[in-house]
Amino acid sequence: MQNLFSCTLGQHVTHVAAVDSIDEIVRMHSDIERSVLWVCDTNTRRFLPDDLHAVVLPSGEVSKNWTSIERIVTVAKERGLARDSKFLAVGGGVVCDMTAFAASIYMRGCAVSLVPTTLLAMVDASLGGKTAIDLLGAKNLVGTFYPAKEVFVCAQALGTLGDAEFRNGLGEVLKHAVLSPDDSLATFLSENRMPILQRDATVLEQMIMASLAVKRHYIERDPTERHGIRDALNLGHTFAHALESVGNLSTWSHGEAVAWGVVRALQAGVAEGITDKAFARRYSRLFGEYGFEIDWKVSDIPAFLAALESDKKKRGSMVRFVLMAGQGQHILRSLDAQLVTELVS
Repeated sequence: MQNLFSCTLGQHVTHVAAVDSIDEIVRMHSDIERSVLWVCDTNTRRFLPDDLHAVVLPSGEVSKNWTSIERIVTVAKERGLARDSKFLAVGGGVVCDMTAFAASIYMRGCAVSLVPTTLLAMVDASLGGKTAIDLLGAKNLVGTFYPAKEVFVCAQALGTLGDAEFRNGLGEVLKHAVLSPDDSLATFLSENRMPILQRDATVLEQMIMASLAVKRHYIERDPTERHGIRDALNLGHTFAHALESVGNLSTWSHGEAVAWGVVRALQAGVAEGITDKAFARRYSRLFGEYGFEIDWKVSDIPAFLAALESDKKKRGSMVRFVLMAGQGQHILRSLDAQLVTELVS
């Protein structure tokens, strides 16, 4: 195990470490197995030993609900886990979200450690402390801020991902490139596109660390989104969550929707006179080079606009969008419904 960095979020500290295999993490917890609740899904169960007791959730967004939370908490209670026990998630963003949310409310909070197995979870869901479930047709409607005690990054796990799921994570990495204080991540992504798509382990580790560094830059200064700094990480997400909602949370992957949403936000910035056209073109081209469907048109505009109204980032009655004034310079702005319609249809 190699300790990489620690991320301080208010009173919480998350230690991020790189491991060679998930077996290494299992061995680390063998002496305290009775006080650890392992949570995975039907896809990631194979990473754990057959004789290791674990809560196994159905894979995918369909598990992001109260039923999964009740199941995790029920097993924890049946096994007699206490407040000083640990929940340990092995899986993608859904498993990490569900496990952290359950840990945040079990006995008013017990420790949680995360082992993200997808690129999306490694660069997004694992670091930052956001937990949530989907409810009443709205994505991430109910949740908490509850940072993990530890995040274990195992780059070798990415070799098991299908191309679509790998690209899903690249959507968030590219978003971080737009938000980076400088264009070093964007340049890295442009110059290393083929090694990244071919999943060169060394290049992927460099990319993951650079992406996490961008996220850390925002979340440490604004752990619970009280100062408008962390809001930057929602770039593209207002558009994206509405797109996911009209697709019944199953048509689009999160990363694909974010990629589409970031391009819409760049176009909105240009239309509002905030974003330089050359800046918007550069990053729109970069998303396209990585194979994202950035020109998709929404057919059901009323449903899309209704989904926007359910966005949890509203302030009062206003839906706020993250727009870019330049490299790493974000602005929160409400947009006219007519402009939104023109951008997405």
